Amino acid sequence: MKTIVVSAVNIRKGGTLTILQDCLSYLSRLLQTGEYRVVALVHKKDLACYPNIEYVELPGTVKGWGRRLWCEYVTMHKISKQLSPVHLWLSLHDTTPRVKAQRQAVYCQTSFPFLKWKWRDLLFDYKIVLFALFTRLAYRINVRRNKYLIVQAEWLRKGFSRMLSLPEDTFIVAPPERKPVPEVEAKEKAGAAYTFICVGSADCHKNFETLCQAAALLEKEVGESRFEVVLTLSGLENRYSRWLFKRWGNVSSLRFAGYMSRQQLFATYAQADCLVFPSRVETWGLPISEFASYAKPMLLADLPYAHETSAGSSQTAFFPVEDACQLKELMKRLVMGDTSFLSAVPARELASPKSYSWKGIFDLLLA
Repeated sequence: MKTIVVSAVNIRKGGTLTILQDCLSYLSRLLQTGEYRVVALVHKKDLACYPNIEYVELPGTVKGWGRRLWCEYVTMHKISKQLSPVHLWLSLHDTTPRVKAQRQAVYCQTSFPFLKWKWRDLLFDYKIVLFALFTRLAYRINVRRNKYLIVQAEWLRKGFSRMLSLPEDTFIVAPPERKPVPEVEAKEKAGAAYTFICVGSADCHKNFETLCQAAALLEKEVGESRFEVVLTLSGLENRYSRWLFKRWGNVSSLRFAGYMSRQQLFATYAQADCLVFPSRVETWGLPISEFASYAKPMLLADLPYAHETSAGSSQTAFFPVEDACQLKELMKRLVMGDTSFLSAVPARELASPKSYSWKGIFDLLLA
């Protein structure tokens, strides 16, 4: 049997964990053919436990970058020799480990190498800035060992191709699966205020400040009762959200609603009139593809990720990512009932190599 190794020792939560689970779920089914043996290097087996897969737990690697690097370039090399011959080694978290394998591939999970960070980001979360700088270096180490690099979007293929000086056809574009919108009980909207929603975690690159400033400006022009802006922040999560609340918490049109469960989020989507998404960098921008299913207006940062993720949407406009005045004008037109500036974003056909499933990815990796 041919041995496939999947390394994912730092993956524990969020979208990256979903990717690990989907990957191993497919491989578990592939094992029924009897052609392959699959070994998964993980933080904890319980995070993604599937039949017939062999697990090696390495919980200590999350305790610091020093341990992570030692694992990538020393521990994994030893493991690869013990498992030899390894037919395919797939790293699911950005770095290319030093291993003995017939072929390697890496899944590029983060867009942070493309973050245009600001000095203020250091005050809110210096780790984000350091991670952005570190990943630019880490991606380059051993990168030419890979047969393929996997990314979620065409803009990442082009960006990494330039950054790493690799041909574009060494990148497999594998967009996230577009899942159907869950059914929620329709509730009558309370009041006539036009409702904007902005979805994101309390990370400084999400750029909530541009929307908060735009809301404050708009409130002065049309009044606080004409519109509402719902934020998925409480204002208590961290230094960044506390700064936002301290500076704009007195703006009546802003509602710091806090974290929402998936059911709560989609219920809020159903009642909202427009999505605003001002993030300065995203791999994909999941709220865009989620909200696009409702065919309602969207105001998005004028950046490559937003143009690609919104492809196929029907009522969309883009604004300069840090221009609160321009965003305010677009919001004002919607509040006043003017949608003439919104337009459809043409659907795009991805260039090859591409895949819309883990089966398609492994068909390419194992060919």
